[in-house]
Formats: sequence, C-alpha cells, structure tokens
Amino acid sequence: MTRRLLALGLAAVMAGCAQPPRAPVQEAGAMASAQWAGRLALQIESDPPQYSSGAFELKGNAAAGELGLFTPLGGTVAVMAWSPGHATLRTANGETRNFESLDALVTQATGTAVPVTALFDWLAGTDTPVPGWQADLSQLPGGRLSARRSAPQPPVQLRVILDK
Repeated sequence: MTRRLLALGLAAVMAGCAQPPRAPVQEAGAMASAQWAGRLALQIESDPPQYSSGAFELKGNAAAGELGLFTPLGGTVAVMAWSPGHATLRTANGETRNFESLDALVTQATGTAVPVTALFDWLAGTDTPVPGWQADLSQLPGGRLSARRSAPQPPVQLRVILDK
C-alpha cells in the first residue's frame, strides 16, 4: 500500500506544474549540513515498468538525514528520516513505518535498491563507483545528475534536477 501511495503521489508530482519556491540550497561543502532541493525521477524497467517522480528536499548525509517528497502545490507526499540503525517513513495519510536502515526503507518504498550513500557523493560531485551503476556527473555544474543501473536486473534510471 505504501509503495502504491508513493508511486501514485510521485507520478502526479512532475506533470509539468510549476513548483512553489523552496528554501535556498546550500553548497555541499559541509556534508553534515548538506542540503539539496529539486526534482527527481526513478524509472524501473520492470514488467510492467514503474515510474515515480516528484519534487524533493534532501538534508544531511548518508548516516543521518531527511528526504521530503512533495506535490507540485507543495503538499507533502512522504518524509523519510534516518539515523544510524533506524529509518522512518511517514506518508501524507499519517502512516508511519520503521525500518532498520535507510537502504531497507528505500528498497521497500521504491521496489528496488538505490545506492543512497553514493547518491550523496554524486550530488557533491564525487564519482563514487557502485557495482552495476554508472553515474553521469558531467552536467552536475548545470544542476543535473543521472545514474543508470544495469545489474542486477531490472535496469533502473535515476535522474535529478537541482533547483538553482
């Protein structure tokens, strides 16, 4: 149910609507207080294909932080929060689910493993290698990041567009 709610909410988010202004994005120099905002899209090339997209705000680092997912009008779809040994998913309908790790939460919420630790590095401009994944940081100065997973199956495409 949670995965469906997130997928439906995220799919509706990027329907071409304008986004409300968000807090300014800080430079990623100090990872403890790193913050990014923008839009993200996750495509899982399964049968049937799965596609989720939405506005986001990401704060913290791979060890402790928060990821908020939003509708075009600024409504909260879900908030993921994590610290060592614990992660929580809060949905817009008030449901709260607890997980032992951020990786377990992300896998449950999206239906696939996403290398969150590497994602923080990629957003900071460090091309951290992840088996099966290829990150393209060439457009990061323009606020765009893409990464593709070829193994294990099914293939996955992650795209991020950062607010300026």
